[in-house]
Amino acid sequence: MSDASLDPRYLELFPQWLRSLGEDAGRVGDVLAGHTADADGTRSLVAGLNYIFKSLDLIPDGIDDLGFLDDAMVLRVACAQAIAAKPDAKQGVVQRLGDDASAVRDFLGEDYARLEAYVRGLRKAAARGRTVEDIVTDKTIRDPFLGEVKAWAASYQVPTFTRDPKTLVKLKAFLNAKLP
Repeated sequence: MSDASLDPRYLELFPQWLRSLGEDAGRVGDVLAGHTADADGTRSLVAGLNYIFKSLDLIPDGIDDLGFLDDAMVLRVACAQAIAAKPDAKQGVVQRLGDDASAVRDFLGEDYARLEAYVRGLRKAAARGRTVEDIVTDKTIRDPFLGEVKAWAASYQVPTFTRDPKTLVKLKAFLNAKLP
């Protein structure tokens, strides 16, 4: 494990991401509600949100301290990929979350490329029987999906995060083991 992943700034940054995850997801959903374009950037954002509903994600949501950090990281990487696909998407919440992906890259080091590939692969994945393609191309699927995002965002309960370097070691080890 690199010394960079034990940087104490993550002990402050990651709890902030957990606190804002519900609001961030809701705001990305709002961005998508205004988009009907069938573009790669839109697919990236949908994939990042659809991941929240995935039953088998990288870190099970019930794991103390870590369960929703993968969701926060995936959403940030998805926003960065949306900006890469469509640079004019670089505004508001998408820009802020996309910019945060650099902290994910710094934290994960060599494993970041694996996370990027994983997030890119989510465009072909399904959650709750909905694929990203279904959500992007079918309004009768997209609208209920966006409603579920709003409901999830409103009901999201901020989990605890133990500000201990061991938590960072656990997080990095978990992601290293789970990323394809």
